[in-house]
Amino acid sequence: MIDCQLYLISPLDVSGAFPDRLSRALDAGGGRATAFQFRVKGVDQHEAARLAEPLQGICAQRDVAFIVNDDVALAKRLGADGVHLGQGDGDPKEAREELGREAQIGVTCHASRHLAMEAGEAGADYVAFGSFFPSTTKASEHRPEPDLLEWWSRVFEIPCVAIGGITPANCGPLVSAGADFLAVSGAVWSGDEQAAMAAFAQAMERAATD
Repeated sequence: MIDCQLYLISPLDVSGAFPDRLSRALDAGGGRATAFQFRVKGVDQHEAARLAEPLQGICAQRDVAFIVNDDVALAKRLGADGVHLGQGDGDPKEAREELGREAQIGVTCHASRHLAMEAGEAGADYVAFGSFFPSTTKASEHRPEPDLLEWWSRVFEIPCVAIGGITPANCGPLVSAGADFLAVSGAVWSGDEQAAMAAFAQAMERAATD
């Protein structure tokens, strides 16, 4: 049994009815969604904190980790469960000093074994590989193959996250290859989030039993 889980990433607009959509998505995932990344751009920290507050509460009620994208200071201000760092967003060791031992710190490693090993040595709690498929959420020229996940999960204990253009239709090989988490955004938020989450849960179950 492969115990792969969903790592939901927010759309850039989390205002309006989005908190209700998040609640519905998490409840429809059959317990598969265990992490949520708060990813907003172009707003000041005060506004970001205001937008984050209801979403953080929804995650806390469901025991879903609330991770802040790119911003260690905001993660600290919110008392978030962790932070996700891109390659240009800071050092995992410094983030650990700021956020403490319990924080979950993730690092984007694109398609690079070397970057992933460096992140692990620097104390990252998980590494993210991608983009496995073309993504409308975030452009990336990096296109790893599923065997990168297979290699990582065979050699290292640190969990790996697959990211980039993942849908219920194409996620099977990533689950089979050993991804601990599938990071998903557009496939959930661009349509009916409940139907999408149910479809992911079914596809992941199928891949785990194949």
